[in-house]
Amino acid sequence: MAEQNEKQIKENLQIIHNKIQAACNKSGRDINTVKLMAVSKFHPAESVISAINAGQILFGENRVQEAFAKFSEINKKFKTELHIIGQLQSNKVRDAVKIAECIQSVDRIELLNEIEKQCTRFEKNIKILFEIHTAEDSKSGFDDINDIRECLKKFSENKYPHITPAGFMTMAPFTKDEALIRKSFTTARNISQILQNEFSRFNLAELSMGMSGDYEIAIEEGSTLVRIGTAIFGERDYK
Repeated sequence: MAEQNEKQIKENLQIIHNKIQAACNKSGRDINTVKLMAVSKFHPAESVISAINAGQILFGENRVQEAFAKFSEINKKFKTELHIIGQLQSNKVRDAVKIAECIQSVDRIELLNEIEKQCTRFEKNIKILFEIHTAEDSKSGFDDINDIRECLKKFSENKYPHITPAGFMTMAPFTKDEALIRKSFTTARNISQILQNEFSRFNLAELSMGMSGDYEIAIEEGSTLVRIGTAIFGERDYK
């Protein structure tokens, strides 16, 4: 599936909304409990604008440099909500903070320190999600629930006044084995529930999991935000 035109993007979004509705019906959930993020990595600004024209507001980008260049221009004309969802290097935090409303890929306490530093510098508040490592073929994410606990304790001590912890994110393994995919999602959901109960002063209800190939399973397992790229925009242009 090549890069899609505006009509195709609108049709793709409708198909995905219908599938989200079906997955919610199957799980006894309200569709309003699941947000759709359009992942626009490697897709041109024109495709993003086509999605905006079809009613899509929430977008995700993996690469900060690309996101900054693309959305700095898009946001001059349109109102969007941008999340950074890829592994984030400390030297990219400044631009991430400037362009995004949320960083979903927080996987170490050092990154929180740098996010707070840059938020203070630019007088900006930002949301974050803790990335949970649940797939062997992924290198990012917290491996140990205790490391996330230590981060949340620092939030309890008001060490990060410009950052709002909002929940958790994970990536399932790249496989067609539904049992392995489901195990990844249930692991993340269980960890999120444990930490929500322990740190009830914070609203940690966001659970970002599920992509183009597995989002229906993710919804069945409790995802509140699915990250869809190819099924909306077509194959990415890697040039």
